[in-house]
Amino acid sequence: MDLAWIWKSAILVIAGMVLLRIAGRKSISQMSVATTVIMISIGTTIVQPLANNQLWTAIGSAAVFIITLIIIEFLQLKFDWFEKLMSGRSKVIIENGQIVQKNLRSIRMTVDQLEIRLRQNGIANISDVKTAIIEPNGQVGYELMRHAKPVTVGELERILGLKPETTMEQSILFQEVSTNHHPTPIDPNLQ
Repeated sequence: MDLAWIWKSAILVIAGMVLLRIAGRKSISQMSVATTVIMISIGTTIVQPLANNQLWTAIGSAAVFIITLIIIEFLQLKFDWFEKLMSGRSKVIIENGQIVQKNLRSIRMTVDQLEIRLRQNGIANISDVKTAIIEPNGQVGYELMRHAKPVTVGELERILGLKPETTMEQSILFQEVSTNHHPTPIDPNLQ
């Protein structure tokens, strides 16, 4: 009885773990389209050699997939247009307490699905949301209206007179999505 499949399976699992470790740590919800395709391809590739006796070809193919993924992720870091092409951009889905129907339709999300996501974030009323966006990874980011925001320690100190009066800054994270550019210049080395 040929038991070579046992050590081949162990080598494939170890090689897969090493290659995926090189690819980086991301949960499934954070994976881009390229990452998802490559991970599925690796899974398929790793299973094949057991049937075809091509262990090193499978490991080599998986390595090529990971190298391709790393190159794609590097290009996304370097070139904003490439990131937009591969991952897409965030879209505003609620603005000033009102649903932006056009954007909701463009991402093929129903109002019921949006409401589910808002409830999961502890939001009971759409009118309490100043801005909500859908991120390229499918997560919903939001900023609450002033009346719906929880009180922070800093605000409580200011109210109690323990801290001098300061002006509230507008969130630039949501401003960037609305205007499609950063309100303050970003160091090119960080892009």
